[in-house]
Amino acid sequence: MRTDPSRRRGIGYDAPGGSSARPHLPDQSGVAVPANAKVVIVGAGLVGCAVAQHLAELGWTDITVVDQGPLFTTGGSSSHAPGLVFQTNPSQTMTRLASYTIEHFSGLEHDEGPCFLPAGSIEVAVTPERLEWLKLRHGLASSWGVDSNLLNPQQVSERIPLVDSAKVLGGLHVPSDGIAKAVRAVEAMASRASKQGVRFRGDTTVTGIAVDEARVRGVEGSGGFIEADLVVSCAGMWGPLIGRMVGMRIPLLPVQHQYVRTSALNELADESQEITHPILRHQDSALYFRQLQNCYGVGSYQHSPLPVQPETILSPADAPLMPSLMPFTEDDFKQAWADAIELVPALAETSWEDSLNGLFSFTPDGLPLIGESRAVRGFWVAEAVWVTHSAGVGKVTAQWIADGTPGMDLRECDIYRFEPFATSPSYVDARGRTQYDEVYDVIHPMQPLAEPRPLRVSPFYRRQQELGASFLEFSGWERPQWYYANEPLSEGRDVPAPGEWAARFWSPMVGGEHLVTRERVAMFDMTSLKRAEVRGRGALGFLQRLCTSDLDRRPGYVTYTLMLDAHAGIRSDITVARLAHDRFQLGLNGPRDIDWLERHAADDGSVVITDITSGTCCIGLWGPDARKVVQSASQDSFSHEDFGFFRAKDVFIEEVPVVALRLSYVGELGWELYTTADLGLRLWDLLWRAGRPFGIIAAGRGAFAGMRLEKGYRSWGLDMWTEHDPYEAGLGFAVKEDKAEFLGAPVLRARKEEGPRRKLCCLTIDDKTVVMGKEPVFSNGEAVGFVTSGAYGYSVGHSIAYAWLPVELAGLGSKVDIEYFAQRHAATVSEEPLFDPEMKRMRSAE
Repeated sequence: MRTDPSRRRGIGYDAPGGSSARPHLPDQSGVAVPANAKVVIVGAGLVGCAVAQHLAELGWTDITVVDQGPLFTTGGSSSHAPGLVFQTNPSQTMTRLASYTIEHFSGLEHDEGPCFLPAGSIEVAVTPERLEWLKLRHGLASSWGVDSNLLNPQQVSERIPLVDSAKVLGGLHVPSDGIAKAVRAVEAMASRASKQGVRFRGDTTVTGIAVDEARVRGVEGSGGFIEADLVVSCAGMWGPLIGRMVGMRIPLLPVQHQYVRTSALNELADESQEITHPILRHQDSALYFRQLQNCYGVGSYQHSPLPVQPETILSPADAPLMPSLMPFTEDDFKQAWADAIELVPALAETSWEDSLNGLFSFTPDGLPLIGESRAVRGFWVAEAVWVTHSAGVGKVTAQWIADGTPGMDLRECDIYRFEPFATSPSYVDARGRTQYDEVYDVIHPMQPLAEPRPLRVSPFYRRQQELGASFLEFSGWERPQWYYANEPLSEGRDVPAPGEWAARFWSPMVGGEHLVTRERVAMFDMTSLKRAEVRGRGALGFLQRLCTSDLDRRPGYVTYTLMLDAHAGIRSDITVARLAHDRFQLGLNGPRDIDWLERHAADDGSVVITDITSGTCCIGLWGPDARKVVQSASQDSFSHEDFGFFRAKDVFIEEVPVVALRLSYVGELGWELYTTADLGLRLWDLLWRAGRPFGIIAAGRGAFAGMRLEKGYRSWGLDMWTEHDPYEAGLGFAVKEDKAEFLGAPVLRARKEEGPRRKLCCLTIDDKTVVMGKEPVFSNGEAVGFVTSGAYGYSVGHSIAYAWLPVELAGLGSKVDIEYFAQRHAATVSEEPLFDPEMKRMRSAE
């Protein structure tokens, strides 16, 4: 959140610039930019100044920061922010960005006082559901290395005497949270940067960005043309307007948020310090509170979203006070004020001294937007960033620009994480409103979007509806989680139900589908898997440079492989099917993989990359009877001799042309069967008809999840990411160690020599409690790791969790505890895979 709008300074810096002394500098794809790179940062708020300071500290001095407002209360969100910093977040990345922001602001110096006030924070629960949610958040804090404590009502009121403890069931206390003094921090970072040669120009409106040969050349503005090799957009709520100047969509929606400052409270009449009470969240009523010496600030998310389009926001010259402040809508605050008084009765004797509707930014998933444009090199974005994460985002953006990697995994913040539909104005508006509505809601990790839906459906959607599919949503796709038609399958079977939280998007049908797949055969809709075709005379060499395995195999082979970054972190795990001498089909993990491929492809036409996801579809046909089903519908041979494991063939399923890959993510005999979208429904019907004599079923993602964990198959983004190397993730088999150079190879070899820093381990939970991921793992009372994935393994009769653990705890039989809803559950490091370790079922010749 943000801070005091009353000051409007015009402190200007115009220090002389200089040339960077650094050697060649990589952009996001690792391509060098000139050593004397000139940088223009658009926006002199918290993020812009943080980027400038960190770049300067990395040796870059030819930097100009421009802002349309007066320095350094420029009129953006940083200028009015109440400044509350809560670190705990379901995202490890966001928590780390917040923790660094606290560290950085705590080390800044300002004449008026500190830039961070470590008051601590308390989140209170007034409902049983919220109390359970706080227990989960306590676990998240432990997983991410943030100290926290659960409080009883008396302990809450001891720390914040104004709270009516009779209304509270409990609380979560994080001692290291507090208040960021946003304008002070901006000024302090600008002061440090200016001493290293960074120039700051206020009252300078950017009117255009010069681009030549798909590269930034400079910035047009009210102060004239500024030559630039790199432009970094840190314009906040104006970010979409800056993006348009280079043809880039910035999916960001400014939304109004209400905040009031009260008159003095009698209970604080003698208070001389700005804040002695912890900052307070009352999320059951969508409220937060902070002390302001002898008064209080109260913010509310209760009202309906009030979005504002960026192009309608007034300029600093035309705004009555500042552009980010809208007229206060008093009616929207009435219920919020009543709820605030109920929790903090002393507020009833106060009035509102100041009130505002302040603008700040929401994205479709509520996370920041960071990265370089693929179409216009040298144009970087660091947008939709709250005060909480501002210095952290500034640091990783600067590192990414300077070193080619950001220093931490940013898969959740990458500007290219979205599919094209998710950058459309209507989608950004709908999802931005929802993100505002849900900012303090109890959100289950599997909870699907309510709208807009349905967006993307596979050709099988009609048949899935007929079978009573229960759909969840993934990247816009409607994906069956289970099918109500399979309700009889769980009868008479041992299908233990998980606890209430894990069971919210679960059904006994998940267990039935899981077991029947292992006994007979099932069809899984795999259409949502991102797919690309890579072709051309340079296709093989291109993929060889990006992948850890040797792909120089004759057509018809499928390879599981990894793409690493320059620091040997796992950028993605993919499958590569060589369909012809110069044509490959890739199974990917999402839009960022397409971006990664395109950034590294030569522009000489030797490699053509095509996202084929929307035009194709896929059925996973898996189970002991899969061969019988597919063979009965095809004249092509699917025998083990003619169609071996990890092989690919062009076949016909009756009249439907299919690319068939013999592989499986569930550990059973079977094939991934791909065809064009227009023939997808026909393919489903043919396989369904052929499978009826064998008791075929349609199975959902719930069964899929448990089966993959029984086999120990990793899921990129859940189990490993760029901060892990293949050996510690248990994927060393996907590295061809005697292969010539590939991206990340030198560092990977050094990593192997050093030995693993930690290991991804298979755990079985002694009491069969089902966990979901992100829970902390303890040894001897200390948090030592965290769970990545969890599910019940119905075939093996165990609750399974995968977790990152220190090497010394990764040995088979090691005992640890997993904390789930503030309760510790004993778990054992177990040998993997738990199911069919000899791979006999997948390699079956029968």
